[in-house]
Amino acid sequence: MSQKTEFQELYSNFKEKVYRLCLGYLKGHEALAVDLTQEVFIKVHEHWSSFKGNSSRATWLYRIAVNTCLNQLRRDKKYKKVSLDQLHDRAVFQESKDNSTHNFTELYRCINKLNAVNKSIILLELEEVPQQEIAEIIGINHGAVRTRINRIKDQLSKCINYERS
Repeated sequence: MSQKTEFQELYSNFKEKVYRLCLGYLKGHEALAVDLTQEVFIKVHEHWSSFKGNSSRATWLYRIAVNTCLNQLRRDKKYKKVSLDQLHDRAVFQESKDNSTHNFTELYRCINKLNAVNKSIILLELEEVPQQEIAEIIGINHGAVRTRINRIKDQLSKCINYERS
């Protein structure tokens, strides 16, 4: 299979997943998530020949996506801090539109309270990336990923229940 064909296949299979991953990191900022998704695939294309084959291309792609999103968050912290009150105001506005949208917003508000590693783990889990692959992307063992996912789910459950009370 040619490089062009492989890239096109990777793009068509993972474009939406990378977009949703970026959207999770960016607190629902759709336009920026689209931009970062494009940036991820540009980086993948530019560095295609540097892929060493130590993992699957999908794992490599997710690692690039996570790093790209984290770099964007670091840049954003330098220039603008969004308060939790602003996020809450957005969530209240969206709640009036649609309760399922509110649940989505509530979940992502709680996800955004997690540290960077836990946020990466749960966003990849939500994208149904296999846990073994998550372990490779994050750089920890599979057992640690399983344990963290359970703890993260507990944290998110408590956060959502707190938000609702």
